Amino acid sequence: MADTYTVERTTTIDAPADKVYAQIVDFHNWRNWSPWDDFDPDMQRSYSGPDSGVGAGYSWSGNRKAGEGTMEITHAVEPSSVQIALEFVKPFKSSSTTSFNLEPKGEGTEVTWTMTGPMTMMTRVMGIFKSMDKMVGPDFEKGLAQLQGATE
Repeated sequence: MADTYTVERTTTIDAPADKVYAQIVDFHNWRNWSPWDDFDPDMQRSYSGPDSGVGAGYSWSGNRKAGEGTMEITHAVEPSSVQIALEFVKPFKSSSTTSFNLEPKGEGTEVTWTMTGPMTMMTRVMGIFKSMDKMVGPDFEKGLAQLQGATE
């Protein structure tokens, strides 16, 4: 079994890269499109650091489905890429790197959302029943569709 997992989804959005980038690089905008935002209507959110870009932070704490964790933008190149350090505290501890790559395609933008992380004991056990790709991939698909709706 591999030491890491990767989940990746791509879509094309009929909007310029800078408009899509603005939705991703500012965690305040994630409420417009995040696939997890409706998991818990009472979820607690907090923001730290700058409003957007490198150093911007977001933390959440919600019900069992939403869990608890933090995200921090560690790298950003306008309007082509954003890299995020993702730390889950609940329902289980894990760390991963999430990235968004934006590439102009005609009048639109091809957006690739990738998450890579180590295969911990918990992810290995969970992988017996369902791979990370099958668990997280549908959320990425939903999020990309909602990102498309928020920017087109």
